[in-house]
Amino acid sequence: QVQLVESGGGLVPPGGSLRLSCAASTDTFNTLSMAWFRQAPGKEREFVAAIKRIGGTTYDRDSVKGRFTISRVNGKNMAYLQMNRLEPEDTAVYYCAAATGNPITSSLWSASTYTYWGQGTQVTVSS
Repeated sequence: QVQLVESGGGLVPPGGSLRLSCAASTDTFNTLSMAWFRQAPGKEREFVAAIKRIGGTTYDRDSVKGRFTISRVNGKNMAYLQMNRLEPEDTAVYYCAAATGNPITSSLWSASTYTYWGQGTQVTVSS
């Protein structure tokens, strides 16, 4: 069983930055592919970014390219989402997720790929 705990959310004005953190309670963090999803009020949960366990290759949705960066530090069992140039449309609850095995690239965008989820952290972009 893996527990994931997110932190770092908050209220930020448009154009601002936040860094989300995800702490994983496991001795096998380096075997997990990690991702961030978000869910805005009245909308479905959507993929934001992922980083594979092997090689650290990253993937992200078009709307956040060049603004968000996913990273991980295996020695600390941590994953991060650096969010810059935030827009009101980025307002959502952000969830950290972990997948076991080595998911194929095309499956990384699907929430069903991920076995473990955090409780979420609220990000609000507003002036």
